[in-house]
Amino acid sequence: MMRSFSSLCSLSLLLASHVSALYLYMDADKSKCFYEELPKDTLVVGHYSAAIWDDNSRSYQPNPNVGMIFTVDEIFDNNHRIVTQRGASQGKLTFTAADAGDHRLCFTPVNVPHTKGYLFSGSQAGALKLELDLVIGETSKIEASDKPRMDEMVQKVRDLNARLQDVRREQVFQREREAEFRDQSEAVNSHIVRWTVIQLLVLIATCAWQLSYLRNFFIKSKLT
Repeated sequence: MMRSFSSLCSLSLLLASHVSALYLYMDADKSKCFYEELPKDTLVVGHYSAAIWDDNSRSYQPNPNVGMIFTVDEIFDNNHRIVTQRGASQGKLTFTAADAGDHRLCFTPVNVPHTKGYLFSGSQAGALKLELDLVIGETSKIEASDKPRMDEMVQKVRDLNARLQDVRREQVFQREREAEFRDQSEAVNSHIVRWTVIQLLVLIATCAWQLSYLRNFFIKSKLT
């Protein structure tokens, strides 16, 4: 019975790659599981949306208070659980199969209010409808759905690179200005030192000439 249900779900998932979504009717307090054989390193991406049966409107309506728990177990590895993800009534799920083999994918609703349900009056069977769009190993569809976000990230990276180039140009300009100012300062200091040396030499020469002149004057005046 379980394998027949598994085959039915696998067939449904196969068709889901060609239709918009897969619809599952769930009990309010029970999990809904299906099985899928996945090759190693297979990427699985899905979008889900849950709606609750409303007795007044006689239709399924979204309820933000309802949550959903998504789990993935490796059947071939003693039901080793590799994914446990809790989200809102609608959201996105993503995981990668670590090893090849049969995987059990389960959805468990939480915080489902009491309702009579659609399938069986007086019970909660069929109280929740789950719309599931699952893409298995089809990276082209995944990339197409995430292309706007990827383009936005690429644009942000380009903007950051442009700002980085502006900062580098500003740094180069500042270094050039510092080098020019340093060269000017060194030139001014060199001129000052040269002028000081010249003044000192002139002063020494003047003093020597004055001493020589005074000595000769005293000798001529016979004052020595």
